[in-house]
Amino acid sequence: MILAIMVMAHVAPTFLDQTAALGLKLSEGPACWIDYDNDGWPDLCAGGTLWHNDEGKGFTRVFDPGLCVAADFDNDSYPDLFSYSQMKLWHNDHGKGFTEVKLPPLPPTVSCGACWGDFNGDGYVDLYVGGFEDWDKDITYPSFILMNQGGKSFRLAWSDASFRTRGVTACDFRRSGSLDVYVSNYRLQPNELWINDGRGDFKDGALAYNAAATSPGFDGGHSIGACWGDFDNDGEFDLFAGNFAHRDDRGDQPKSRFLRNMGPRHGFRFEDMGTCGVFYQESYASPAAGDFDNDGCLDLFFTTVYGIASFGRPNFPVLFKNCGNWVFTDVTAATGLSRLEPTSQAAWADFNHDGQLDLVTGGRLFVNHGNANHWIEVRLTGDGKTVNRSAIGAQARIRLGSKILSRQVEAGTGQGNQNDLTLHFGLGTFSGPVDLEVFWPNGKSQIVPHARTNRIVDVAFRG
Repeated sequence: MILAIMVMAHVAPTFLDQTAALGLKLSEGPACWIDYDNDGWPDLCAGGTLWHNDEGKGFTRVFDPGLCVAADFDNDSYPDLFSYSQMKLWHNDHGKGFTEVKLPPLPPTVSCGACWGDFNGDGYVDLYVGGFEDWDKDITYPSFILMNQGGKSFRLAWSDASFRTRGVTACDFRRSGSLDVYVSNYRLQPNELWINDGRGDFKDGALAYNAAATSPGFDGGHSIGACWGDFDNDGEFDLFAGNFAHRDDRGDQPKSRFLRNMGPRHGFRFEDMGTCGVFYQESYASPAAGDFDNDGCLDLFFTTVYGIASFGRPNFPVLFKNCGNWVFTDVTAATGLSRLEPTSQAAWADFNHDGQLDLVTGGRLFVNHGNANHWIEVRLTGDGKTVNRSAIGAQARIRLGSKILSRQVEAGTGQGNQNDLTLHFGLGTFSGPVDLEVFWPNGKSQIVPHARTNRIVDVAFRG
């Protein structure tokens, strides 16, 4: 492969609010990008309403499934929707409509987020559903796992009401062939890192892997959401753990921080890198990682719960640019995203296929007008037998000089959001071709040599 050094573009991309121009009427609430009818264009479920993407030119309302995460649970090649706000599973009838699927009796719960993943390696995606709270009644609602029974039904496999969960997100950060789950817990409770034994049985390893995201004097933070991403381009998936952090008579509560995956030589434990330039705001909420400027480094968009707090301090969502070497800088104003509404909505997708990641947040769709940097997007598909059709849990890597760019297919990030399943790589000034290495969730790998850049590449699992 030709080696390259990625050079940061001098002109920042500009985001423009095109919500009304695209025919969208979005409400607040987490967002999920998913191509439900397999026409090649990512559709949008935001604030509980599903919108069809009309080839990047506009959107048409479909129906109201509730707040969702999406994956193909029965491997029929059409992604289905699980509404964690309504506790309903919607079967996708080959892109023609949706039919509710009966679930087993579930424990009464209130959920802010869920994620899909094949936790037991049978080729079908399962569900981890986070349980939150009723603060007035001092009730902690249970989280639970639904195990897929061959694409025909689900079984309640586990339930626990120990923690008040906001966000749920999964990654095979140990490259073991098994998806682990990171859980963001609220009310100064420690976050959980559920380590998967490969059969869908989990043990909390947050302390053992240094991933609890707490601080001395506190058992945990007010965590709302976290996101996985290879922030230093070393081929290992790191974590950004977001914390709502009060300053009161108990002292400064745990701040948001980056957790660097130290890789196999250190048993995949995490090093606490601190804030890395993510400056303090009290009400940080849901993070979303994406390379908005195509320079090859994953950037971070971070929402807030407040706008102007009662004591007058500003709390607005921020776009942090990854400058490399664990340095992040605020580019919110320069990119046209200043003073956005308080929100938990944040999800990335290249909805118009121009190679630039667009952002939905706060009930608005911001179109990225980009720069001259190069890119490649990768759509992965499982065989529906040993690898789930949606390829949830699959990872792809591109080596550029000394850097290894890594992305994963995930169905759940931040608090209840979902980025597009299509993997997006910014390549800076490098124009290709590139070699793709794909690691499938069944443990097998696949090389796609000389993939051409500035286009979408489709890769199907070869057993």
